[in-house]
Amino acid sequence: MLDKAAYWLDLADEDVLTARALLYGKRYLHAGLFCHLIAEKALKAMIASVTSEIPPKIHDLAKLAYQGGIFDDLSQQQRNLLKELNPLHIEARYPEHKDRIVRALTPEIISRLFKETEDFLCWIKQRLEK
Repeated sequence: MLDKAAYWLDLADEDVLTARALLYGKRYLHAGLFCHLIAEKALKAMIASVTSEIPPKIHDLAKLAYQGGIFDDLSQQQRNLLKELNPLHIEARYPEHKDRIVRALTPEIISRLFKETEDFLCWIKQRLEK
């Protein structure tokens, strides 16, 4: 695995610890934001591995999956996860969206998102090992 990819995976692993702490601390909005960051960094690891270049400074998960050459390989569940996580990066920062998102992030939903995000990170890591 390229050092550039390992860099992004190390960051994602640290974000897993933070997301878990936020989840257990019932800070669901921020736990959701960190789930987005985990997926984003996993995708940037894939891009770094495939292109040997620094990934773009964007946050759209579907675009990152395309640039990493894996969008077509994603399961429907993974595509749904990326779609569900995408608004948690930008929209959660603005008051007109924040309240709506906070109401939608129940303990059950954020627990599911965290589990699926961890699974997604593992899936990326397995692909990078090939």
